[in-house]
Amino acid sequence: MDAEHASTERTQDLPGWLVGVLAMACGLTVANLYYAQPLLNIIAPSLGLPVSMSSLIVTLTQLGYCAGLIFLVPLGDLLENRRLVVSCLTALIFALALAATACGSIVFMVAVTLVGFSTVAVQMMVPIAAHMAPVAKRGQIVGTIMSGLLLGIMLARPVASLFTDAFGWRALFASSAVAMGITTVVMAYVLPKRQPDADHSYHELIKSLGVLLINTPVLRWRAAYQAALFAAFTLFWTAVPLQLAGPTFAMSQRGIALFALAGVTGAIAAPIAGMLADRGWSRFGTGASLVMVAIAFALAALGTHGSLIALVSACILLDMGVQANLVFGQRAIYALKAEHRSRLNGLYMAIFFVGGAFGSAIASLLFTHGGWNLVCAIGLAFPLLALGLFFVERSRRQTTNISMHPQ
Repeated sequence: MDAEHASTERTQDLPGWLVGVLAMACGLTVANLYYAQPLLNIIAPSLGLPVSMSSLIVTLTQLGYCAGLIFLVPLGDLLENRRLVVSCLTALIFALALAATACGSIVFMVAVTLVGFSTVAVQMMVPIAAHMAPVAKRGQIVGTIMSGLLLGIMLARPVASLFTDAFGWRALFASSAVAMGITTVVMAYVLPKRQPDADHSYHELIKSLGVLLINTPVLRWRAAYQAALFAAFTLFWTAVPLQLAGPTFAMSQRGIALFALAGVTGAIAAPIAGMLADRGWSRFGTGASLVMVAIAFALAALGTHGSLIALVSACILLDMGVQANLVFGQRAIYALKAEHRSRLNGLYMAIFFVGGAFGSAIASLLFTHGGWNLVCAIGLAFPLLALGLFFVERSRRQTTNISMHPQ
């Protein structure tokens, strides 16, 4: 079981409809981080970008998201939350419009970086729900909202492929801008106002991030596990369209979309993980999640020889393991001090998205120079690293308990 620090805060029951609306809004918003992922072989040539550099599109989107997590999300501990969410969503609309109309690779790269930067609105919505939720149901409510967010992640790839196949990638970004306009209006109407009780400046807020990271071991361990898993996740999903479109499978954009739909199954792990966390099973669940991702890459290696069943099984296990571990981590962090929650969440997300940016950055290079076998070998190394860290933390925790409670 995780040792968690309970915080004293006022909570209330969230209406079911509001939880559902927040889940949908989170899904629609976060999907913008992933639309370009299966379209690299289409977007890059149209903008004059070499295929070997195509994964830079995904990397810049994720680095923009990391920057937003560090510099925007902590504002949730300082400014009125609803206005902050609406402002970020408005900026996202303009970034998507710029991506849709970009006439060169540089403008498009700037646009997707801004898309990532403003998409952090989703990480302002989840803490609002955590603030409002009763402590006993927090994991379940966060898990439900995260399932909507994760469905957005999973559906983004097939939706992007199918929509682009029918209307082109520019229409995809333009349509998303319209969808986010509607989402912004809804959030402005349904989100409750929340003004944090803060007596510090923005400079002090950002300066405190380093102190929180140093003084919060739960955050460091959880972020390290998820950074390794998310590196594996983005590596797989950035490289697998290249493998599926290659001579082994020769899939069309529509076929790649249908393959990506299998990953949607992974979203069922989020609410289950939330309920397990509420019952004190986070540590067991974390270990199981790391093992699932390792098994996924062992299965994925069979895709080198044309086994589509192995690849589908791998993507389901990968998505379930990564998403479950994300919820276990967030549940542990949301149990810490409420006045630090936005900053802790921002740090957690930023650290593991750095891992994700690294995974996507090396994906096309690994595939170009070593094929799918090399992708799977490096992908397997990430969850094995996380498992090593997990056992080190467990050993240290047991040593600490023995020293505090000698026989």
